[in-house]
Amino acid sequence: MTKQALFDDIEADRDWFTDLSTQIWEDPEVALQEHDSAALLQEALREEGFEVESGVAGIDTAFVARYGDEDPVVGTMGEFDALPGMSQAAKAEREPVEEGAPGHGCGHNLFGVGSLAGAVAVKRAIERGDVEGSVVYFGTPAEEVGAGKVYMIQEGVFEDVPTSDEAGANGTESRAVDALVSWHPDWLNAPNKGSCLAVDSFDVAFSGESAHAAAAPEAGRSALDGVQLLGTGLEYMREHVPDPVRIHYVVTEGGQAANVVPEEAAMEVMVRAPDRDAVEAVSERVRDAAEGAALMSGTDVDVTQTTGMYSVLPNHALADSIRANMDAAEFPLTDEQEAFAADLKATLDDPSYAAAPPERRDEAAESAMFTDPVDVAERSSADSQTQSDDAPDEGQTGSYSTDSGDVSWNVPLGRFRVANWPAGTPLHSWQAVAGGKDLGTAGMLFAGKVVAGSLYDLLSDEELLADATAEFEERKGDREYDSPLPDDADPYELTDR
Repeated sequence: MTKQALFDDIEADRDWFTDLSTQIWEDPEVALQEHDSAALLQEALREEGFEVESGVAGIDTAFVARYGDEDPVVGTMGEFDALPGMSQAAKAEREPVEEGAPGHGCGHNLFGVGSLAGAVAVKRAIERGDVEGSVVYFGTPAEEVGAGKVYMIQEGVFEDVPTSDEAGANGTESRAVDALVSWHPDWLNAPNKGSCLAVDSFDVAFSGESAHAAAAPEAGRSALDGVQLLGTGLEYMREHVPDPVRIHYVVTEGGQAANVVPEEAAMEVMVRAPDRDAVEAVSERVRDAAEGAALMSGTDVDVTQTTGMYSVLPNHALADSIRANMDAAEFPLTDEQEAFAADLKATLDDPSYAAAPPERRDEAAESAMFTDPVDVAERSSADSQTQSDDAPDEGQTGSYSTDSGDVSWNVPLGRFRVANWPAGTPLHSWQAVAGGKDLGTAGMLFAGKVVAGSLYDLLSDEELLADATAEFEERKGDREYDSPLPDDADPYELTDR
């Protein structure tokens, strides 16, 4: 079988995949509330013959869909949660569909369906007998609040994939997935070979005593004082942490009236660093500072960890396979999509093209859609240069965090990004929401083809899977993954902040 058969399967169902994505875009649901979106994706997979297990890891909207009972087992992941307050019509001007409502500012409607398209194409190849093995789709909710996949890992979801409905129900036969391929919407096409920042996030709640701020201030103990003292402590702490460490905080509750000593006050604190150990060391200092602020203000404090994630463990073997499939797949845009991309790009104020290699930034600035796979350097079949030069983030640490990082410490994970929006479009912007309905579907289908081709390679090429596994083990070394979340952590507390 040629890769073109996989790509043709996706093209043949272009309208179906586009409709699924559009339905999710039109019904944006925030983290852990993605009931309609999850149900839509699960039903599509059931129709295709996948066996679906819903509500995994104690999360209603998390699920695992599997086709096949043979080895090897490969898989992909799909996200589908939206962002609060990001409502926007599919127009090249700021116009919310509903003021204050959610919107897909990170393209997860495209993400979930693009991965599904790739899984479906591989399932059909297995069904035809073109390749042997199994394919799994992991429905991973709540990425925007930073821990959906971490809870799934805590429950062993990626290590304990049931081989059938009966086996899963009886707990008799299951096994780990061998490798995963995943992607994310962006404004350029490139495999990922870099990493990102590990992170911890905390809710810090101070409790004091209310009193009349003028008549009896001595009777009060201000919870807001605790918050402000902790903020001051964090500012001083910045001077004495390693350079890559980042500390963010915001006051989430500060009292109701200026003439009442606040009895309750709270803040959210985040700690990021390229290394998980550094995050944990600084997080411990944050906890100590919170206790100190409580002592100084005469209040009580409760520190609750809400999220925790690892940095990404890159896998160059999988990235190179991804790059080869990017070269093989087509990325057609309609005239209407190209015109809308140009109109939408015209609304961007001073966009940054730093994600593209320096020699291609002028091209990115001049192009509405930057659809050709990025080359860091010129390649030809005559030279000895390998495809390891084709990831602009190689050797870099991105200034973002993702729960895919935790997955990468448990399973060999190949990652890539795809142009769904005009060049330079920032994620979490109204332009990203506007481009995610119709314009982004071209990139979504391209992503599906790349996922399909890369998973097919893993099923058909024993050497590739062995190389990816060996690299995973080498990069991990003797470092063991230890979930950053407490054993009794409740995912639904994430949305109660």
